[in-house]
Amino acid sequence: MGECGIFRGLSYDDREDYEEKLQWLCDNISLGKELIMPELKEFPSIQFGLEQAFLSLESKFGFDLFPSNFTRGKDSIPINGLIWMGDEDFMKAQIEKKLKEGFTTLKMKIGAIDFDTELSLLKSIRNRYKPSELELRVDANGAFSHKEALGKLDLLSRLQIHSIEQPIKAGQYEAMYNLCRATPLPIALDEELIGIVDFKDKKHLINTIQPQYIILKPSLVGGFHGSKDWIRLAEDSGIGWWITSALESNIGLNAIAQFTYTLGNILPQGLGTGSLFTNNMNSPLFVEKGALHYSNEGKWQKLEQFLK
Repeated sequence: MGECGIFRGLSYDDREDYEEKLQWLCDNISLGKELIMPELKEFPSIQFGLEQAFLSLESKFGFDLFPSNFTRGKDSIPINGLIWMGDEDFMKAQIEKKLKEGFTTLKMKIGAIDFDTELSLLKSIRNRYKPSELELRVDANGAFSHKEALGKLDLLSRLQIHSIEQPIKAGQYEAMYNLCRATPLPIALDEELIGIVDFKDKKHLINTIQPQYIILKPSLVGGFHGSKDWIRLAEDSGIGWWITSALESNIGLNAIAQFTYTLGNILPQGLGTGSLFTNNMNSPLFVEKGALHYSNEGKWQKLEQFLK
């Protein structure tokens, strides 16, 4: 079992021939992963689904893709609490909920409401919690213009923000390079990585922009293999990284979490999106005290029950 987690409006493979490519994969599955993967280069979410399916086939229980202390319930993965964009009251309520749940890292989506209001919200959090007590990350999703970005980054840096994701829209290499050189707080590339499928182009992006961090969503960057390419390039250049989910169900989230654990990255990861579903498949995954856990007593829901 594997999940092809297409993200409408964001995935590089959100295109009309997606189902046609899936059918081609089903018709040619006997060729094996090594021969098929190059044919799926422009379909990163299908690549990821295929990687999961082959690991699932080889596993003892179907869902233990990377057996470890995480899947044995002996260890957990620290994650950030995600605060979604919305009006001030909505965001305040989310912040209070995450703090009560024991998160020590919060990631706040910004750019949806007035920047001064967002800044005020962040100030109110920082007035209550020192950086040593609570790490704050922000994600602008490309909301800033390149002319205003540096000024806004300066204001955010005064609150000792850990990092900002994608302050300006992707594809502006020169502007992003200049911003990464002048920024008073670390910049993490996210959407910038989507659609870069050839290794030489990935290397060109890393060498050209030279960000402080990159953020990897396996469904959007070609699964485990694609993520490892980016990680190797980042580490060779002294660039930090972490992994996030992209609204996958528990099937895809399970694969991402198990893979992430094997990499030994100590930064809080972005693996809390599974809680957003109202019709998710029941699984041993659960979030407690700011970390993602895998219960060794929990069970996976049978597929036929879930599909009903």
